[in-house]
Amino acid sequence: MTTKKDCRRHFRQRRQQQISLGSAIYRQVLTLVESPPMRPGLLGIYWPLSSEVDLRPIRAITPNPVALPVADGSGGLQYRRWGDTPLQADGCGIPAPTDAPALSPDQLSLLLVPALAIDHNGIRLGYGGGYYDRLRADPLWAAVPAWVVLPSACISSELLPRNAWDVPFTGWITEHGPGQPS
Repeated sequence: MTTKKDCRRHFRQRRQQQISLGSAIYRQVLTLVESPPMRPGLLGIYWPLSSEVDLRPIRAITPNPVALPVADGSGGLQYRRWGDTPLQADGCGIPAPTDAPALSPDQLSLLLVPALAIDHNGIRLGYGGGYYDRLRADPLWAAVPAWVVLPSACISSELLPRNAWDVPFTGWITEHGPGQPS
């Protein structure tokens, strides 16, 4: 697998085969979120697509308020607080708090991000839109602890294709717990 396209196809299949591990991965996410020290601020999660782990129930049990990403459909991504108003489709058609004000990096304590794969250097493979990459290319956003949520079968033993703007993630959370780049 040398191209991102080949890697995406491979790891999309792997993740789909591991969908039954969602509840085990969710329990590991809870352990990470509940363990101190977590910076004060909002917890950034995501709205799950297809075979991604569903973190939405965390909203009811975490003391931290929750934020969701809002994509503009053209590569831009912001986090906004998930309050009581109904969610609406963002620029990519994903439910999001589109009417809430945009948050700054210092307002978030932790980001939990979906992925197709991650390698041992912390480089994430997403769907190809580059939304999280562009957001985290800003040093202020790169300073927010960011963990990829995925099954362990999607941790690549080989280095994933990397662009100059890719920023390594803090770590990953699988059904076996957290891991960090070597």
